[in-house]
Amino acid sequence: MRYKVAIRSSDEGYSISVPGLPGCWSQGATEEEAIANIRDAIQEYLAAINDLFPDAVIREIEIAI
Repeated sequence: MRYKVAIRSSDEGYSISVPGLPGCWSQGATEEEAIANIRDAIQEYLAAINDLFPDAVIREIEIAI
């Protein structure tokens, strides 16, 4: 899967969020660290979504843009 991310730099490092996954964000001292951290955050976010709907059938669909 591919997700667009928004990266912002500051004096403290980098913050990174996923506009398509509200509330999914992370940070890092470097841009590379922030990107590695957001990968973990996305996996945890998606796992949590599955837990919110225990009786639902969860499917993935691919969208070509």
